[in-house]
Amino acid sequence: MVRRFAMPQPTRLYLIRHGQSAGNAEGRFGGHGPTPLSTLGKRQADLTAKALAKEGITALYSSDLLRAIQSAEPLAKLLKLDIRVSDAFRERDVGVLEGLTFDESRANHPNDYYALVNRTVDHVISGGESYRHLLRRITTKLQNVLRDHQGEKIAIYTHTGAICFMTLHLLGAIGRDTKQTPWLITSNCGINRFELRGRRNVRVLALNDTRHLMEITGNDSFAAR
Repeated sequence: MVRRFAMPQPTRLYLIRHGQSAGNAEGRFGGHGPTPLSTLGKRQADLTAKALAKEGITALYSSDLLRAIQSAEPLAKLLKLDIRVSDAFRERDVGVLEGLTFDESRANHPNDYYALVNRTVDHVISGGESYRHLLRRITTKLQNVLRDHQGEKIAIYTHTGAICFMTLHLLGAIGRDTKQTPWLITSNCGINRFELRGRRNVRVLALNDTRHLMEITGNDSFAAR
């Protein structure tokens, strides 16, 4: 008699950047600030919700920052899901750079600015966090979410830095000795898609998928932090 063992259902993970915020539109660092979505950002969020509603999402999470919650709300409404809000999925705290334009940051706080844009992992921004702090915060929460929703389809609305470092973590591309990292761009309402069949069996299905936004952003959907 041959025994057949059912393979565990893979987990689908969708990491979605929030829509364009008012701060993005002005080229300012958002950090932990309460900047809301712009008019374009709301349209991006609506299109993203329509695309993801077809995916069979069963669990919906969001950063507790306004721009992320506003981006998650259309999908929650379509699927009648509660948004599980967590400050662990916030963007990096950029301290003294919050609310400044990139030019202002470079002129007034050059050490912090260049450490940020060069992805110096252990540099702590004045009054804020390091990328290492961000990494620990978001990956601890991510592992809990993946454990709680094994075999499900999970959408997490968050931020470009958070998505970059969660993606590097999932790819095994960052470790204790890492000093600098590449920057993985995620456009406003871009989606990173993964299939997880085990802790070390991660399949990348798409990075920065913006096909659902083509009718409003064309080929150029990149936006500022």
